Amino acid sequence: MKTKLNILFLCTGNSCRSQMAEGWARHLKGDILNAYSAGIETHGLNPNAVAVMKEAGVDISSHTSQLLSEYDDIAFDAVVTVCGHAHETCPYFPGNAKVVHVGFPDPPAQAKELAAQGASAEEQLNCYRAVRDAIKEYIATLPESLGL
Repeated sequence: MKTKLNILFLCTGNSCRSQMAEGWARHLKGDILNAYSAGIETHGLNPNAVAVMKEAGVDISSHTSQLLSEYDDIAFDAVVTVCGHAHETCPYFPGNAKVVHVGFPDPPAQAKELAAQGASAEEQLNCYRAVRDAIKEYIATLPESLGL
């Protein structure tokens, strides 16, 4: 029997996109994947990310913002960078980890821009919802889209 694949979702601060990806992967693919998320830095869990994931039936409220170094003892099959900064600064992973970049827009940055234009809180949350749904679509393609 084949063991589960270890997949790491990497972002800059491990607060939003990588947390959503981990949540979706556990929810949709937990039978075949061990999902992890980490950041190059830790920015804490974004409450809006938690809220929109809860709307979709996925509870990530117990997740914590993790540094990449906290997973030094795990042999990853794949590392998926979900933001440009993480992709540009992604370290070398020993072993056979396949590093793939799948960038998603930054909901906090989008929401901040909308807020400056006078958008409502609901309109700002729509940025998070759109990225949440795009991440879900991507996770549904795993692990085949990684070639694993």
